Amino acid sequence: MELKAFWASFFVFLYVLAMLRPVFPLFEYVVDQDYIAEFLCINKDKVELHCNGKCYLMQRLSEQNEEKKQNLPKIAMEEYPIGFIDVLAIPRQKTGITKSASVLQYSNNYSFLYSDSSFRPPSLSV
Repeated sequence: MELKAFWASFFVFLYVLAMLRPVFPLFEYVVDQDYIAEFLCINKDKVELHCNGKCYLMQRLSEQNEEKKQNLPKIAMEEYPIGFIDVLAIPRQKTGITKSASVLQYSNNYSFLYSDSSFRPPSLSV
């Protein structure tokens, strides 16, 4: 049982790591902001931009987006003949329901017994 728990937690760790991968450049920027602004900033010569390393962050994010786009497989929809368009092209069959007058009738079957006497609960004698 311990081995199953290890593998389950290992795969959960891998899943969390994969989900946090897009956040790593932001985390890196927050942790090393001073170092990035001083040494890795692209716009060091343009002090008036007040970049503080955000240019490096944008460069890293764009690199990651390009890498993600390159790793996605191409899907040819012609290879998959069943799709929404084919399903929607099926003609509808007419049902037996028509828009005629309603055939339901309302009947009021409510009744009650009227009693003139007042109900008084029994009194408790202590």
